[in-house]
Order: sequence, then C-alpha cells, then structure tokens
Amino acid sequence: MKTIFNKSYFILFLILLLAEILIAALLKDGFIRHTVGDFLVVLLLYCLFKSFLQVKPLPIALVTLVIAYLVEFMQLTDFLNNIGLERNKWANLIFGNTFNIQDLVAYTLGFVFVIFSEKLQTKIKSFKNLSA
Repeated sequence: MKTIFNKSYFILFLILLLAEILIAALLKDGFIRHTVGDFLVVLLLYCLFKSFLQVKPLPIALVTLVIAYLVEFMQLTDFLNNIGLERNKWANLIFGNTFNIQDLVAYTLGFVFVIFSEKLQTKIKSFKNLSA
C-alpha cells in the first residue's frame, strides 16, 4: 500500500461531505435523508481513503463497505451508551441509533456504484490512450 495525496479524490470527498452535511441539516426525514445519505456515505469514505492511499479500487471499496456495515450493526447494541455519547448530537448523527436493513442495501448499492465508476474510468482512460 502506497500513500500519496490525490487531489481529485480529495475534492470529491469535500463535495460529498458538503452534500452529507446539507442533507443532515436540511432534511429530517424521507428517501434522500435515509437512503441517499447512506448511499453517499460509502462514496464519501471511499474518496477519503483514495485521497491518501494508492490501492486498487476493490480492496478500498470492500473496506469501506465493511466499515459501513459495522457501524450499522453497532446500532443493534448500546454502543453509544457504553461510551457515554448517547446524548451527543454528532455521535448520533454519525453512528445513527436505529438498525435498518434498508441502510445495508444503500451501502451495498454505493459499493457497486464505486466499483462500476472505477471500471468505467479505467476503460475511458485506456480508450483515450489508444486514441492518442
């Protein structure tokens, strides 16, 4: 694993972070808040990792998906209570407090989107190299 700063992925991370903040601040319920936000969080974490790590897409995407799943399954426990953050607004926002299988589907779709996007980007780059 090689560390290198990738400006493009970092800019994408910042855009996704802003989108997530706006969703959290402006929407209290609905499809965008509960499903699109979960879909985007996988992309956000992936872009954060790719900003600093030069690794093939699949391993980073899998790690991102596992982290998302772990956070979701932690919601089945008293995790925030156990660490004394049950009343912390930001902890509840980041970790959530209600397990929902629909969130796992959104995370999985985010993972699939990342893999598809990376493969498409690779094909576009190779096509451009053939044309040049």
